[in-house]
This record gives sequence, C-alpha cells and structure tokens, in this order.
Amino acid sequence: MTTPIPTPHIEVKDANLIAETVLLPGDPLRAKHIAETFLEDVKQFNTVRNMFGFTGTYNGKEVSVMGSGMGMPSIGIYSYELIKFYGVKKLMRVGSCGAMQPNLNLYDLVFGMSASTNSNYLHQYKLPGTFASCCSFNLLQKAVNLAEKKEVPYHVGNILSSDVFYDDDNESWKKWAKMGVLAVEMEAAALYANAARAGVDAFTILTVSDSLVTHEQTTSKERQTAFTNMMEIALEIA
Repeated sequence: MTTPIPTPHIEVKDANLIAETVLLPGDPLRAKHIAETFLEDVKQFNTVRNMFGFTGTYNGKEVSVMGSGMGMPSIGIYSYELIKFYGVKKLMRVGSCGAMQPNLNLYDLVFGMSASTNSNYLHQYKLPGTFASCCSFNLLQKAVNLAEKKEVPYHVGNILSSDVFYDDDNESWKKWAKMGVLAVEMEAAALYANAARAGVDAFTILTVSDSLVTHEQTTSKERQTAFTNMMEIALEIA
C-alpha cells in the first residue's frame, strides 16, 4: 500500500503502523486503558487533538485501538480516514449505551445488528430512499457465539444513533422503544454507513451504562474501566 500523507486528524505517515482491525471507543482514555490492559508490545501512533491511538498484539494478533470522539461527525471522520488512507478493513465500536427496554440491565451487552438514527448523516449519499445501516453478520455471529460460551448476558437488535444527548422532548425515546429499539448511543449509524460505502466490515458492541426505563446508571469511572466483557469479546473476534 502506498504510504499516505498524514491526515488532518491522524498523524501516522506509515500505514503499517495501524492494524487492519481497529477498536473504536468514544473516549480516548478508554482507548489508552484498553491498550495498557489488554495489548502487548504497544506503540502509540496518534496524539492529534488528544485522540489517542495505539497498536499492539492480542493473543499474537495485531490490533489497533483509537478513540473516535462523541457523535456521528466525529466517528465519521476517524473511520473514513482509517478506511480510505490507512487500509483498515475491520472497525468495531466499543462503547456505552442507554437501555430503552425494561429487560436490559446495567452491564448487559448489546450487539448492534442495525442502527436507526435521527441524524442527517446518510443524506450525503443521495439515495432514492431510506438506507438501513447494518453491521457485519460475520462479526455479529462470532460475538454471539463468544457471549454464549462466556455466559455473558447479551441482546441483539436495532439501536438508535442519536445526534441529541439532551433532548428538548425528554419523552421522545419512548417512540423508538415502541419500535423495539434496544438502546441509544451516538455513533454506530455513521460507522456502518462508512463501512458499507467502502465495502469493509463494521460492528458495534455496547455495554449498558444507564437505563432510560429504570433511571439506574454507572459512574464515569466505571464506564472508562469496568466494561471487561465487552473488551474481551471485541478483541477475541478482532
């Protein structure tokens, strides 16, 4: 592969420094935690805007992890540059979500089979209809098999990628819940769209950090460090 010019957001001059598989937590400090906790022979490849990126090995296989930031514009930028300029073939978002269904408990895993959205991100493709953003079935199948093996509580289905965190209508989530949407987050739809357009694999694994139904929630520190099941499954299917 031709060595790319560093992009505005990733300072790497050599594409070989980034693995073909990249985990994308929203929080760059979570990326740092994953690298320090789970990877060996770690090298940092990005510090631009403090969006830390690292490459190491997990069970002998090279894998990278990089923060994606919050929201679809941010993950849209990083995933696009990783795919187009650095040859990444497999991108997995690992993050937190808010449960919209009463049977989802704190720390349960949610596998985003598809991602609905209230964003205009998909309008750029000028499609003559509504595009359904879906994950890689191969990665989904592997994640389900691992969750079954580990006996980890998980849920598979549609998630909502929202542009709005503080909604002026704080009851609007109930309309999505009526349609069977499992949980809300802020990035997956853009990731899936970028991957679909480029013909690469993408997948989202989330851990329930709070519930819109019961109002239970975890702390920010727990969201950064305590989602071990999610990390291990993502790394094992990397």
